[in-house]
Amino acid sequence: MERGNERGSAVVEFALVLPLILVMSLAIVQIGLLVKDQVLVGEAARAGAREASVNADDEQVRQAVASAAVGLDGTKLGVTIAREGGAGSAVTVTVDYQAPVDIPLVTWLFPGSVNLRGTAVMRQETG
Repeated sequence: MERGNERGSAVVEFALVLPLILVMSLAIVQIGLLVKDQVLVGEAARAGAREASVNADDEQVRQAVASAAVGLDGTKLGVTIAREGGAGSAVTVTVDYQAPVDIPLVTWLFPGSVNLRGTAVMRQETG
């Protein structure tokens, strides 16, 4: 008779712990998505700096950033280009992105969006 009672208490304990495990698992998935977006932002900044090092046209640099930011919402992407001088000097490309928090049930754990920033510096070959 005691085994039946133990089985019932195990089911109750599982039912109490399951929501916590679910929320923690979804929070880990959301953090993973934010890390993925940060990697993409860094890669986009590097692609922009590479383009800026060989091309003085800032619009083409922005297009290179947008092309490298595959999977990110282009409307939430900001690009800043800072040139220090002519050939041989540094050019800095900074990419800002407002990453959304999309996973249901964990939106209360995170802000509405997370600001991600990637910066890359390369030496200009032109200018």
